[in-house]
Amino acid sequence: MSDSDLASKYVLQTAGFDARFPNTNQTRHCFQNYTDYFKCIAAKGEDFAPCKQFKRAYHSLCPNAWIAKFDDQRENGTFPASLEP
Repeated sequence: MSDSDLASKYVLQTAGFDARFPNTNQTRHCFQNYTDYFKCIAAKGEDFAPCKQFKRAYHSLCPNAWIAKFDDQRENGTFPASLEP
């Protein structure tokens, strides 16, 4: 498969600039988008389109190991933040 075929098949995006997190360390930005996504789907449901932006952002910013850890903590009830809307 050529590069042009791949480019037409996949659209790669990263999270846009967020004025709340102007520094290069994006740890807090990662965590905030993760919590915002789960708060959003709790309030509006998984089919609510704006919630998907939070999911794309945290998948772009967070290492996969962190996402897995956050998911485990959420399932075990030990996640350090409230996910209530």
